[in-house]
Amino acid sequence: MMPFGLKIAIINRAFRKKLDEKASDMGLTAVQLRVLGSISRLEAIGETEIHQNDLERLEHITHPAMTKHIQKLEQKGFIHCVPSEQDRRYKKITCTEQSNRMYQTILTHDKEVFEELCKNLTQEQQNTLIQLINTMVQGLDLE
Repeated sequence: MMPFGLKIAIINRAFRKKLDEKASDMGLTAVQLRVLGSISRLEAIGETEIHQNDLERLEHITHPAMTKHIQKLEQKGFIHCVPSEQDRRYKKITCTEQSNRMYQTILTHDKEVFEELCKNLTQEQQNTLIQLINTMVQGLDLE
């Protein structure tokens, strides 16, 4: 019998591989797409100042790695980095017009990959899976 952790790891790799293919079509890596998705999601809920340390905490990425991702996203024209109005030590990160509706695209890609991975499940089984995963995530300490 295959250990549960290995099954989760296999599903995660398959999900990331398929999402990476979709990100590549947009000129991004999967990690860059996730970071951009986090920025878009925070903007969508009305967050006025998004800083690099916020993204590091959300994505569980080290400071040097996040710096690279932010620089690449800025070079590609997906984000702007300007000095924070609240604290000049930080840079405020915002989406550009090019990536303004990116969050919806990311959600669409996420849904497509999920449906592809769940093609052997009924709609009821998919709904149950989502419900169970949501419950599990709520019980985790993600900070």
